[in-house]
Amino acid sequence: MKSKKSEGKRGLVVIGVIPARYASTRLPAKVLADINGKTMIQHVYERCLKAKLLDEVLVATDDKRIFEDVLGFGGNAIMTSRRHKSGTDRIGEAVKNIRCDIVVNIQGDEPMISPVNIDKAIKPFLTDSKLEVSTLCISIKNNDELFNPDVVKVVSDNNGYALYFSRYPIPFNRDNDKSVKHYKHIGLYVYSSSFLKRLIRLKPSRQESAEKLEQLRILDNGGRIKVIETKIDSHSVDTEVDLKKVKRLIKM
Repeated sequence: MKSKKSEGKRGLVVIGVIPARYASTRLPAKVLADINGKTMIQHVYERCLKAKLLDEVLVATDDKRIFEDVLGFGGNAIMTSRRHKSGTDRIGEAVKNIRCDIVVNIQGDEPMISPVNIDKAIKPFLTDSKLEVSTLCISIKNNDELFNPDVVKVVSDNNGYALYFSRYPIPFNRDNDKSVKHYKHIGLYVYSSSFLKRLIRLKPSRQESAEKLEQLRILDNGGRIKVIETKIDSHSVDTEVDLKKVKRLIKM
């Protein structure tokens, strides 16, 4: 794989993996959708290369078309099994023979992903050797997001660790207190490699099955997820409407 110079990681090897499958439920083949002359996966990959704390960037896919597209623009890719039910499982296979300390799970449908956010999620691992998982959140500013079940909400404890993730607007603001804050979860995950190996062996949990949120498997099994607030939002592509919006934004 091609290396990129990183800064100040105290000897840690950090690899970013973009799981990418062709058969997306709501928008099939979306990672190969053209966005102003480049495929979506190329936009994601090139933005990841701008992150200062990633040593490697790798696309993990189950489809030859995606694999060949990534190689075509000069990226790193690996073929994985079609049997995986989640991106986390696909990442686990992709890195099983790669020596690394930290693995970053980067969504393949976020062509505007912020390199700053990637670095922000990695940074806590540089000072806390016991950290197992980190992710990001951003303050919710309007009710459209708050009450949209496709926007996942997160509540954290006083030390910044996740208490729960939900499609419901948590915490429930019973008295309409204007000081109550709500946070949207941004689906970027950073794992210690040792924790990732344990995670992919865990079975789906009760809360995970109810909410259809894979990260709840971690909480249900006693794991802790550090949640870092960011000011930079993400724009995932799940529908044709999302795709058109991203095309407009990238032109700006």
